[in-house]
Amino acid sequence: MNKKIILPALFLSVCGTVSAQDLPGKGITVQPVKSPLAEESFQTELVNRALAKLGYDVKPTQEVDYSVAYASIARGDATFAANDWEPLQSEMYQAAGGDKSFFRAGPYITGAAQGYLIDKKTAEKYHITDISQLKDPRIARLFDDTGDGKASLTGCEAGWACGKVIDAQLKAYGLSNTVEQNQGSYSAMIANVISRYNAGKPVLYYTWTPYWVSFILKPGTDVVWLTVPFSAGPPGQPKEDTRLPNGKNYGFNVNVENIIANKAWAEKNPAARKLFSVMKIPLQDISQQNLSMHKGENTGADVSAQVDAWIHAHQSLFNSWIAAAEQTAKK
Repeated sequence: MNKKIILPALFLSVCGTVSAQDLPGKGITVQPVKSPLAEESFQTELVNRALAKLGYDVKPTQEVDYSVAYASIARGDATFAANDWEPLQSEMYQAAGGDKSFFRAGPYITGAAQGYLIDKKTAEKYHITDISQLKDPRIARLFDDTGDGKASLTGCEAGWACGKVIDAQLKAYGLSNTVEQNQGSYSAMIANVISRYNAGKPVLYYTWTPYWVSFILKPGTDVVWLTVPFSAGPPGQPKEDTRLPNGKNYGFNVNVENIIANKAWAEKNPAARKLFSVMKIPLQDISQQNLSMHKGENTGADVSAQVDAWIHAHQSLFNSWIAAAEQTAKK
C-alpha cells in the first residue's frame, strides 16, 4: 500500500480509574488512515486520542486516497477511518466489501451539505437560481476564467466521488458544451475562487460542509446555493432523490460521516466498537477547527492542541465515551 505518514503520534498519558494492565486496548495495535484532505485530520485525531485513552497502541495516521483507505481497511492492512461519507462514497464502500468487510459506526458527524454556489452579486444581477441556466452560453461565459467560452466550475480532486457526480450532472443537465469541471488540488482551486471573488469577479464552485470555505464566502451574504432541475448521478449507481423536505433540490443528499473499521478487528475489540458507536462531533465544531487551519494553525502540533482544547471543553462528554467503552469491555 502506497502511503504517506502525516501526523505524529501525539497522545496524552493515560490516567483513569483502572490500572494500565486492565485497559481494554493494552497490547493491541491500531493503524488509522485518512484522506489527503488536511481538514479531515481533526476528527481522525480525536478518535486516536480516545483509543489511546483506552490503552490501544495507536500508530501514526497514514494518508491515503479514499479508495485505498476502503481497500486497506477491508484487507486488514489498516484498522479504521473516520471519514466515511454516506451516501456519497457508498460505491467505494460496497466495492471494498460493504457490511461483510466493515464495521460501520455512526453517524459521527451529521448534516454535511454539498452543492454548487455562485457569488450573490452575479446571481441577483442575472437572476440565476438553478445550475441549468448555465446552458445559456451568455450566462456560462460570465464564469469563464480560462478564455475557452465555458463556465469554469471549481470541482473536486481526481478520484473523489463528488467529481463523478458533478460530471454526471453536467451531462444530465445538458451543460457539457457550456460548463467544464476543473479538477486538481481543491485547496489551491478554492484559493483561486476566493481571489477572484475578492477581485469582484463572478465565481462558480462546488463545496461541502463541514469545511472552512463557508466561513469566508458566507452563503446568503456573499454567495448563494444553486438548485438543480432534477436528481442525477453517475451511471450504474442507484437513483437517489436528492430533494429536501422543502422541495428544493441542490443535487446532493445531505450526508453523514461515519467511522468505519475492519470488521474482524472490531468484532475482537468490543471496547473500540462501542467507542466508535458513541462518538459524535457537531458539524459546526469541525468547520470552526477547519477555519483555524485555514488561518495558519495547520501543523500536526496545532491539530493536537486543537484536539486537546476540544476535549477540555467537552471533558464530561469525552469521559462518557471512555466509560461506555470500558464498561462494554467488562461484559
